[in-house]
Amino acid sequence: MGAGGGLGVAANYSRTVSESSLAEVLRARGLRLTAQRQLILQAVLDLGHATPEQVHGAVREVAAGVNITTIYRTLELLERIGLVTHTHLSHGSPTYHAAGEHQHVHLVCRECGAIDEIDREMLRPLADRLADERGFRVDIGHVALFGVCGRCEDGERK
Repeated sequence: MGAGGGLGVAANYSRTVSESSLAEVLRARGLRLTAQRQLILQAVLDLGHATPEQVHGAVREVAAGVNITTIYRTLELLERIGLVTHTHLSHGSPTYHAAGEHQHVHLVCRECGAIDEIDREMLRPLADRLADERGFRVDIGHVALFGVCGRCEDGERK
């Protein structure tokens, strides 16, 4: 598959990492840039927040032969080399997003499933207090708070 085919393999990398940067990161770790790795990373970038199953669906639109095991292994590799990160937004699969994105806290509505984001600095006072009082360092970039969103709350009040 050519560099410009499919999910915009080269076109959308500017969001966090260029195609040549991806190749350099992989080569520095003794790995090579493959079309599958490009497609999987691009799917994560395009989807914003996605489970491995959602990434698989997006990649299969372009490369039908890519199986779910390849998706999981590649996401693990991309996380190990610092290009993606994950968080658990439900009891199911982890949700991946680009590591280069602004770190944020996820707000997950238990009623409708909507996912919103807030700046992680909103949790800084709590994180600082936990560090001071308990010696516990919170990884604010991997936090998901569960509750009921304003739309569902308004609906419940009616």
